[in-house]
Amino acid sequence: MIVSSSARIAAGASALLLLCLLLPLLVLSSAASAAPSADRVAEGDARPGEPMPPRPAARVDPSYLHRPGTQVRLPPGVAEPPELSALSWLVADAATGDVLAAHDAHRRLPPASTLKALFALTVLPRLAQDARHTVREEELTGLGPGSSLVGVKEDVTYEVADLWRGVFLHSGNDAVRVLAGMNGGWQRTAREMEAVARSLGARDTKVVSPDGYDAPGQVSSAYDLAVFGREGLRDPDFARYCALPYATFPAGGWEYGIRSTNRLLTGEDGVRRYPGILGVKNGYTSKAGHTLIAAARRGGRTLVVSVMNPQSGGFRAVYEEARDLLDWGFGPGAKVRPVGSLLPPGPRALPRSAAPSPGASVGASASAGGAGRASNAASAASAGPSTAPSAGPSAGATQGAATAGTRPTAPRPAPEPTAAPGAGGPAPAAQPGAGQGRPPVQAGAAGTPPSPVLPVLLVGSACVAAGALWLSRRRAGAG
Repeated sequence: MIVSSSARIAAGASALLLLCLLLPLLVLSSAASAAPSADRVAEGDARPGEPMPPRPAARVDPSYLHRPGTQVRLPPGVAEPPELSALSWLVADAATGDVLAAHDAHRRLPPASTLKALFALTVLPRLAQDARHTVREEELTGLGPGSSLVGVKEDVTYEVADLWRGVFLHSGNDAVRVLAGMNGGWQRTAREMEAVARSLGARDTKVVSPDGYDAPGQVSSAYDLAVFGREGLRDPDFARYCALPYATFPAGGWEYGIRSTNRLLTGEDGVRRYPGILGVKNGYTSKAGHTLIAAARRGGRTLVVSVMNPQSGGFRAVYEEARDLLDWGFGPGAKVRPVGSLLPPGPRALPRSAAPSPGASVGASASAGGAGRASNAASAASAGPSTAPSAGPSAGATQGAATAGTRPTAPRPAPEPTAAPGAGGPAPAAQPGAGQGRPPVQAGAAGTPPSPVLPVLLVGSACVAAGALWLSRRRAGAG
C-alpha cells in the first residue's frame, strides 16, 4: 500500500506540474490573438493582409480649370506664378497629378508636334523595338509641305528604335508616317490616339494628323498635353527616348548625327539647359506657334509643364516661359493648394454583387490612369470596321505589322491611389502617406491565429498524466 500511494502521488504531481507549465502559455497565446495590435487600433481594426484605403483627400472642384484666366490657390505670403505671354499653360506635380497652377488650361489650340507624345503613348506598346522594317515608297506619301523630316528613305531597312529616335529627337514626320503604317494605317492610328486620350481623361484633343501637322479641326489643350507628358514618363521606353539629347540615324550603309530640337534638353541655340530636365516634346507650326511639354526632377519632386503659343519673345520664349514655370513649381508652387488634377475621373461605384473581394488592392482598383487602360482603349478603337478607308501608307500595313511583331509592354507602377471622386470630375490626389504601399501583416505577427502546437501539447500531457495515474492504480490493485 505504501508503494501504490507513492505512485499515485508521483503521477498526480507530474500531471499537475505539466498543467501549471502549459496552461499559462495557452492563456497568453489566446490573449495575444484576441487583443488588437496598436497598428490595427490606429487604422480602424483592419483585417490582416488587407491594404488600407487612402485617407480622404481634400476635394478639388474640377471647374477651376475650366475658368478663364490664371487659376492658383495661394496661401498667405506665397509668390504668384510668373506672368507669361503664352495663350495657355499648366504646371503640375507628376507624382500626384496635382495641378499647381494653370492659365486657360482647357483652351483648345493647335498642338503642333507635341501631339507626337500622344502618338508615342499609342503606338510604342504595339511595336517591338528591335524589329526591322524596310521602307516602301508609298509609306512616305502624304507628307505635308514644310514637314520636319529626319531623313527616312525608301528601300532602306530600319530598326523600330531608329524610327522612334527620329520621332523624339528630330520630330520626323516621315518616321511617324512609317510607324503609323506599321500600326495599321494613318486613320486607324488617329482613331486609336483619340481613344487613348479619352481613357486618360484628356477630352480636349481631336486628332486628324497623328504627326501634329496642322489640319482642320485638330486641337488639344495645355491640360491634355500635360496629361500626355505625365503618362509618357511612366513608360520606360518613352522616358528613355524623350530624354536623349543626341543620337545617330542610319542612312543605308552609313549614319549621321541628329540632335533633339528641345533646347531645354540640349542647352543650345541660346537656351540654357534646365537642371534636372527629363525632356518630353516640343513643336512648331505656323498655325500653332511654339508649343512644349517639359518635365524636370529636383529634390525628389518631378514636375511637368505645358506651354502653348507664347505671343512674344521669338522661338526661345516657349523654353524660357517653361523654365519660369518649373522654377516657380519647385519653389513657391510647392506650398499651394491644387486647383485640379491630371488624373482621370475615378471608376463608378460597383454594385454590391460586382464589388471586388476584400483582399483586392485598393490602390489598384482606384487608379484609372495606368498603361493597361490606355492599351485596352487603343485595342478597342482598332477593333472598328476593317473596311474603313485609310489614308496615307495603308498599303502594305499588314506586312509591316507582321514584320514589327508585338512589343511586350513593360509593367508600370499603378498611379497614386485616389479618394473616391465625385461624378464627372478629376479624382483628387491622395495625401502622402495615406496607407499607400502598406505591407500586409506577415504570418506570426500580432493579430494572426494562435499556433495549434500548444493545445496539442496540453492535451497530450493530460493524456500522459492520466495514463500514468491509471497504470499506478493497476499496479496497486495487483499488489
